[in-house]
Amino acid sequence: MSANSLDLIAALIARARAAGADAADAIYVNRVAHGVQVRNGCTEDLERSETCDLGLRVFVGQRAAIVSATALDPERFDTLAARAVAMARVVPEDRFAGLCEQARHGFVDATGLDLFDPATPTTTDLMARARTAEEAALAVAGVSNSNGASASFGLSDIILMTSAGFSGRYARTSHSVSASVVAGSGTQMQRDYDYHATVHLSDLEDAALIGRRAGERTVARLNPVRPRTGRLPIVLDPRVSTSLLGHLSGAINGISIARGTSFLKEKMGQQIMPAGITIIDDPRRVRGPGARPFDGEGMLTATRTLVENGVLKTWALDSRSARQLGLTPNGCASRGTSGPPAPSLGNMHMQPGTLTPTELMADIAEGIYITEMMGSAINGITGDYSRGAAGFMIRGGVLAEPVAELTVAGNLNDMFARLVPANDLTFRQSTNAPTIRIDDMVIAGA
Repeated sequence: MSANSLDLIAALIARARAAGADAADAIYVNRVAHGVQVRNGCTEDLERSETCDLGLRVFVGQRAAIVSATALDPERFDTLAARAVAMARVVPEDRFAGLCEQARHGFVDATGLDLFDPATPTTTDLMARARTAEEAALAVAGVSNSNGASASFGLSDIILMTSAGFSGRYARTSHSVSASVVAGSGTQMQRDYDYHATVHLSDLEDAALIGRRAGERTVARLNPVRPRTGRLPIVLDPRVSTSLLGHLSGAINGISIARGTSFLKEKMGQQIMPAGITIIDDPRRVRGPGARPFDGEGMLTATRTLVENGVLKTWALDSRSARQLGLTPNGCASRGTSGPPAPSLGNMHMQPGTLTPTELMADIAEGIYITEMMGSAINGITGDYSRGAAGFMIRGGVLAEPVAELTVAGNLNDMFARLVPANDLTFRQSTNAPTIRIDDMVIAGA
């Protein structure tokens, strides 16, 4: 994307205003994706794509419309602007529609966030990483087959501009490696995986380590049993404990609150988790996978505390949901090129506790250590929770035999109120949590 792209987008917004729009904004995303996948030493997939997406949103009074295109072509600007304005004039009024009044004026970039890595891997580089990961996984005793290993590189260049005076641009890179393998044979096969993705190549874990962990995790799952049905404590591995933050994110989304469809809609300022629990959303985290300098409406992003000492402190708001609730937006808007902004959180994490994972489960006579969850029956209105799971029994405070084909059930209100975090927080993705223990969960097994 050239420097001239900013001028072209400014010209598009000017065309929209000339066509009759009272206000307008535009987002332009240029993406490069390069990835390979190997399976049993053979190349199974090789792809490279370069795409451009443009979205123009216009307001005519309290009416809004969006049009999108796949090229930043000035010869089409008049047509795009006229079409958008014509659409806006015939849709129903939305009294909450409009540009974000709190958006920053002037130009904003990602200085200080370190989101761009100039290292650009070749196909040969990606192939070598994928093969290294697969070979390391297959070398683990007991691994019988491969589901494939992959390596990828991505680059996104993003421009957002509004008719109210905001313009912003930033680029983000990504590097990743994954491996998935099978152990056992016949009806006794098990599979598992490992995966790592970073903004900078220098932060990416060694492909051989990722492959070896995938193999070891897979072999450890062989010959699982079904636990007894009953009420037991569970301990969530960090690979799955992050899902609790995902449920929290959905429950404090401004759209859900405005619609009254969240089980936390009446809990602002109340204790929803034990004292000592703090959850933070940090879109300013340096090299964070979800970091961004501004949101989808041009507000500057800022670190915010979602839960402090167990107390719910804020909703995630874009300007529309904030107007519905009579509140001020807080820089959480996210958007693509074909839809309006909506609240979304960036780099969430739960601060660690004081106990090691070993200490956290030392007093559990019988429980379940969960390493994988599948399916989802989460009622966002009531908080009722039910998911399939697999992992290991905890007996006498230590991990024992693998378990599978079980269901974990409860209510997120109760689960939040009982959770206890360990001290093993690491930042591996955009949402991160330590090992978490929750007592008295309903387990449906044998």
